[in-house]
Amino acid sequence: MAHSQRFAAIDIGSNTFRLMIAEVNPAGAAGPWHIIHYTHNIIRLGEGLHHSGLLSDAAMARGLAAFHAYALLMNQYDVSSDQIHAVATAAMREARNGASFRDRVAEETGINISIIGGETEAAMSLAGSGAVLKAETRSDMLLFDIGGASTEFIRTSALKDREAVARDAISRKMGVVRLVEAHLHSDPPSVSDYQAMLAAAEEHLAAVEAFWGDVKIPASLVGTAGTVTTLAATALDLCPYNADVINNYSMSRAAFEALRDQLLAMNHEQRQAVRTIEAGRADLIVAGLAIVEAVMNRWHYDELIIVDAGLLEGAWLAVSGERVKA
Repeated sequence: MAHSQRFAAIDIGSNTFRLMIAEVNPAGAAGPWHIIHYTHNIIRLGEGLHHSGLLSDAAMARGLAAFHAYALLMNQYDVSSDQIHAVATAAMREARNGASFRDRVAEETGINISIIGGETEAAMSLAGSGAVLKAETRSDMLLFDIGGASTEFIRTSALKDREAVARDAISRKMGVVRLVEAHLHSDPPSVSDYQAMLAAAEEHLAAVEAFWGDVKIPASLVGTAGTVTTLAATALDLCPYNADVINNYSMSRAAFEALRDQLLAMNHEQRQAVRTIEAGRADLIVAGLAIVEAVMNRWHYDELIIVDAGLLEGAWLAVSGERVKA
């Protein structure tokens, strides 16, 4: 028998899959959820996608293995299918075989996947991040969510019933897997490789600004997802990882630039040996640095606030019907 107050969310990213099984926190508790089980896997579902337009057989096999493991966890923790919200982002929505892969996952594992659009992705990221950010931050922020194949940008303008209200949101086909596959050719990264990533990111940011149609830059810059949380963990040498330490962590521009210089001077093997950089992220962190640097430069931010919560937690809020409590 399923536990009536227990829900699961799965964030099926272009690079990383994340699963959170959590119970609804009682009134008066800190935060909407109490996590029962969390896991994530670097799958690289979007590997090679921008060349072929397809999810590769190898990537789908890695993904299916993860879903089979997640199905076992749902059974172990008594989570029924109607209490699961699995959301897929850029890789599955862009791939010509994304829908057929979704159907195969449902057939083999019983997990039903929703392939969501960029605006829905942005709204869920905002809801999840807002649940743990300080109120003064979430009321006037530019939130960006770096993924493997896309990055979402959300500007907030106010709080309504304690929840951040989006002024606007846009998703761009700028992600760390895309940038690495297109521009990372040297090890350690050459100056020209990194400059090419910065230039590519800058083109996307110009399009974001054109979409805004104004120059109102929010007071706070907030980053979510694996790239920025890895940077924060590395700056803090936080091992084992602790999301509570990462949430609302502030990194100055000087601290970011020092970390950037340190990581760019390393080769792939050296970056992979850093204990806060998990397997599969040593090359992607280079592209992540370029995106963060481009954002800070274009809109003149001297501080980056980092939050662990995002799309995954937003999907959990959606399936549980919970709201921000603080």
